[in-house]
Amino acid sequence: MSAQHLLVLLAGVVILLGTARSVLTVLIVPRPASSFVVYPVLVVRAAFRWVSQLARTYVAKDRVLAVAEPVALVVLLITWLLMTMVGFTLVNWGIGHASVTAAFTEAGSSVFTLGFALGHASGSRVVDFIAAGTGLVLVALQIAYLPTLYSAYNRRETLVTLLESRAGSPAWGPEILIRHQLVGSIDNLASLFAEWERWAADVTESHCTYPSLLYLRSPRSKNSWIVSLLAVMDAAALVLAIDPVGAPTEARMCIRMGFTCLRDIAQATRIPFDADPDPDDPVALPESSFDDAYGQLAAVDYPMSRPAGEAWAHFRGWRVNYESVAYTLAYRLDAPPAPWSGPRRKFRGESMEPARPPDRQPSGVPPDPGRIRRRTPPSPDAPAT
Repeated sequence: MSAQHLLVLLAGVVILLGTARSVLTVLIVPRPASSFVVYPVLVVRAAFRWVSQLARTYVAKDRVLAVAEPVALVVLLITWLLMTMVGFTLVNWGIGHASVTAAFTEAGSSVFTLGFALGHASGSRVVDFIAAGTGLVLVALQIAYLPTLYSAYNRRETLVTLLESRAGSPAWGPEILIRHQLVGSIDNLASLFAEWERWAADVTESHCTYPSLLYLRSPRSKNSWIVSLLAVMDAAALVLAIDPVGAPTEARMCIRMGFTCLRDIAQATRIPFDADPDPDDPVALPESSFDDAYGQLAAVDYPMSRPAGEAWAHFRGWRVNYESVAYTLAYRLDAPPAPWSGPRRKFRGESMEPARPPDRQPSGVPPDPGRIRRRTPPSPDAPAT
């Protein structure tokens, strides 16, 4: 074997080992992994993002971006197959094939288990068997990969869809509290926060292991997992800020699991963040926006035990733990431009307000006693409570 053939053989082995490592770390090892195959995926995402900038509305932009990650997944699987074929082509040529074409033909025949081309060089049969086994294992892993991915996606989207009736579309934190107060169900907030605490734990595990899930968009253009999580965390922070005595314990646990989820994803995607922010650190959300939401909550008689200024300081102290990462993810993922969710590409001035269902009552019957009515402003002579 000449020195040239030996170098080509070693190059082929290196490519095959690198491909095997990439497949193992991405598909099998349950931890965040970096791999050379991420570059074709990044190119696909960038191409679709560039095309989406041509859209005139967010709905049209979302329609383009919805196809991006499925295409990126197909490119990921094709990249592994191509790298395997290139590796075995170099190995076949290195062990004595007369031409690169013959080596490529035999590699393709073996990897795809077609068997129409067999080499006669010394050791080529062993390489054919290894190539055939590699092809079978690679295809089997890829077949198992997609159901696992979409199973985690379906678990994520179930709770996101359920939130639509509670928080509007797109979701907004104050809207959650307003709607629960309007229908007299604020006691159900504890179970809502508990569900989203478990949801955040599930998303932490699945989205750090399979980063493609971050980019798989919701079936409805105005829904988004990151906007929904931000809305629930904002609702929990609002409850703790405006009514600490009546706030359920689950609100605190939901926020903690929520920003743990965001920080783990930030580490997996290399988003910088402050791991120990000061409660007095500034946030991007203007205090005027908080005051407006405070006024809307007061208008529906939501229980409050703190004035707006004091409540803002506590709300800011909670939000500083998760706002920067949530805003960065929402920007990267081109999430719906919901209120309190940060800027976006091109649609920076667009904000979708959640539409509240009209309050209709049947005529000729007494109003529903379980429904909370808007309060009447107290008389100036009434004693303070």
